[in-house]
Amino acid sequence: MSDHDLHSVPGIQALLDTSPIHRLLGFRAISVPPVTEPVLLMVAAPAGGNAERAAGAGQAHGGAIATLIDTTATFAASRAVDHVVPTMNLQVNYLRPAAGAELTATAMVRRVGRTVAIVDVDIESGGKLVAIGRATLATGA
Repeated sequence: MSDHDLHSVPGIQALLDTSPIHRLLGFRAISVPPVTEPVLLMVAAPAGGNAERAAGAGQAHGGAIATLIDTTATFAASRAVDHVVPTMNLQVNYLRPAAGAELTATAMVRRVGRTVAIVDVDIESGGKLVAIGRATLATGA
């Protein structure tokens, strides 16, 4: 069992706020449905400001997008096993420039096993799918 609240927006937000990179990029939990739902977590971040590819580019940096995928996958898998889990592998496919004002990450846990979880994350910006990611996370002791 985790000492952290992994089952509510305020609980996830409190954990997000403990990380300087999450605060710098403006990550915020926006939806934490019951664990029984297929979509397990949604996190949003501004696409501009500290996440912008270059000043005035109007596009989010790929590193900020990858960080959002990793973070969202981590919390989705952590909720499924009720303790915080580390990422073992992260794959990101960028589909188009993220030119909207906000990035929204939606995580779906595909598999949770005794030692490994697989989580897929879609990133949308401006109403368009801009990146997809898959994370493998260590769930075991």
